[in-house]
Amino acid sequence: MHLLSGQTVLKSYDFGLGNQPVGHKQFEGDGKTPEGQYFVDRFNPRSRYHLSVGISYPNERDKAYAAQFGLNAGGDIMFHGRGPEGRVLAPKNRDWTAGCIAMTDQEIEDVYAMLQLGTPVMIYG
Repeated sequence: MHLLSGQTVLKSYDFGLGNQPVGHKQFEGDGKTPEGQYFVDRFNPRSRYHLSVGISYPNERDKAYAAQFGLNAGGDIMFHGRGPEGRVLAPKNRDWTAGCIAMTDQEIEDVYAMLQLGTPVMIYG
């Protein structure tokens, strides 16, 4: 993951994804991480994963796609730290989340401090 200011890379991080890391998230419970452009839409200083930064998944297109199958697109996708759960799971499986983007607790502290509401987020597979 790269944090950019314009074309300048400010910092890069290794990260884990959902427990089914290949492909775009389509439905609640599929274990995938969304791909595409989203925006930072919330901050949680009391996250069970140390700190978390929410992104605007699902957007209207994601909701419409899931709805055509009578399913929910899911939600509550975050950049977050490990917290107690991740400290146990991450060493065994890099991609351990239900669809979020996980990094170490120290790394999420950096990311949390650098981002602000509305920051665009591009996620590619």
